[in-house]
Amino acid sequence: MKIVFLFGGSGYISHFLLKGFLESKTFDRYYVYDVKELIGFDSEIEKGLIVFNLVDVRKPIDIPNLDININDSWVFNLAAIHREPGHEQKEYFDTNISGANNINSFLETTGIKNLFFTSSIAPYGPSLDQRTEKSPLYPETPYGISKAMAELFHQNWANSQKDRRVIIVRPSVIYGPKDPGNVYRMVKAIRKGSFVIPGNGKVKKAYGYVYGLVESILFVMERDEKIIIYNYAENPIENLKEMGEIIKKRFNYKKPIFLVPISLLLPMSFFIGNIFKIFGKKTNIHPVRVKKAGFPTNIYPKYLIDNGFQFRYPLEKSLIHWEQNAPNDFL
Repeated sequence: MKIVFLFGGSGYISHFLLKGFLESKTFDRYYVYDVKELIGFDSEIEKGLIVFNLVDVRKPIDIPNLDININDSWVFNLAAIHREPGHEQKEYFDTNISGANNINSFLETTGIKNLFFTSSIAPYGPSLDQRTEKSPLYPETPYGISKAMAELFHQNWANSQKDRRVIIVRPSVIYGPKDPGNVYRMVKAIRKGSFVIPGNGKVKKAYGYVYGLVESILFVMERDEKIIIYNYAENPIENLKEMGEIIKKRFNYKKPIFLVPISLLLPMSFFIGNIFKIFGKKTNIHPVRVKKAGFPTNIYPKYLIDNGFQFRYPLEKSLIHWEQNAPNDFL
């Protein structure tokens, strides 16, 4: 039986990936493992097409007694904690490294030959230069370091036998329907007239539409290289100021976008954060996020470009597609 095991399968990317697999009938059965319940697939679970189990990848994983086609089945490691700041340093390593090791053990025991790992662009570290898959890694945060180490552990697993393969994707900021992430916050802030761009607006922040990411995964799975590492970002990408103008034009927003020097935004973020703390409130305004917002993540998806992948979701088209699929996000 051709099976896929999705560790971290209840997450945002996993939701759309699972839908893509079901639509293309990629596998005979889908095993979704996560610490959170799987939502939105009740019919498939009732039919037995999807099997959900509560599994914590930080702990040894029980091996199911199944008839598995080990050459055509896959394991996906999508499990991670990633919000920075938001977790203790130890938590990133516990999840990302212990998870990688336990999933490697699962692969060893089941004999499955194919692994897909969702990493991050965080291992590249901050850089003013454009980053391709061949660029050196300089991770500076616990999240980036732990992801880089997990990549290495999974590559070591693949290299230990000639018939094993691993695909590693380094996604940029992923956005789309029902995701309250950076791009959605940007859209809402522009609508309210409260969007502030650090610096002169020429900074490029790589982004990827979730439907495009899923298409890239299906595309790369069909290739036959033993080890594939690829970036996912839309191509081309616009700078922050251009992104803001595209969003304003698409939704007919009239309020201005403010350009403010980082030298002013940083002390403002400290001040606002402390005020919220005094009143026991939470805020997304944080000095770490201000620094991240002002620094480029100019990620270039060279592997996909070189191998003929079709990028179908430039920013404006992705906004149209998003609104068609989740109109309530924009009310």
